[in-house]
Amino acid sequence: MNASEEHDDLDRDSTEADSPTFEVTEYGRDGGQIDGGSAHEELVGETTAADTPATPIDPDADPAPVLSWYVLKVQSSREDTIRDSLERRVKMQALQAYFGRIVVPTEKITEIRNNKKKTIERKTYPGYIMVEMELNEKTWFTVRETSGVGDFVGAHGTPNKMTPTDVAQMLNEQQEGVAAEAPKVVINVERGDRVKITEGTFENFEGTVEEVIETRGLVKVMLIIFNRPTPVDFEAWQVERL
Repeated sequence: MNASEEHDDLDRDSTEADSPTFEVTEYGRDGGQIDGGSAHEELVGETTAADTPATPIDPDADPAPVLSWYVLKVQSSREDTIRDSLERRVKMQALQAYFGRIVVPTEKITEIRNNKKKTIERKTYPGYIMVEMELNEKTWFTVRETSGVGDFVGAHGTPNKMTPTDVAQMLNEQQEGVAAEAPKVVINVERGDRVKITEGTFENFEGTVEEVIETRGLVKVMLIIFNRPTPVDFEAWQVERL
């Protein structure tokens, strides 16, 4: 070995002897010692809410539609057809988000035809339909341009929103837990009318109407039985006006 090589070895040994040696010990959340790989994984796994990027808010996004109930004047006897036509226009123009229900209010009644009881559905407000919608320029024109629609109900041409009470009344909605009302009975006779009994024990008897009990669908008729006036209750369909 020459002098130069001896000098290099002495410098290297001196450097290694003078350099301090550090031993790094890392601990996990549970206090236990972990190796470098585990420490890296644990640190990587630590993310906070601040590290998660916030979802950007679009200032140009439209607010959610707010629907209210309105009443439309329409051609009488065409309520169902006009409702269907309006529903089609809403779909064609992709305005479903701005419309809810479109309703022709009806009620069930019992009529007497040919001495038979028959329950039918009758329009509660002929010439009107109800629309649940957000009123804006697009929806207003969609409604007004539908064939058969006259105008919105409101003062001075301004559509008026219906109150929740009016909506419930027109839709004949029942409160939760309350049974639905029985169909109304249409009674075509009045007090003082002369009537004939068409069915039952007193068939073909004639008498005078004393009282009409609409809530029960009954007619109280004064009959002459054994030469004595006697009031008898009959179903509305059992009597016929003379």
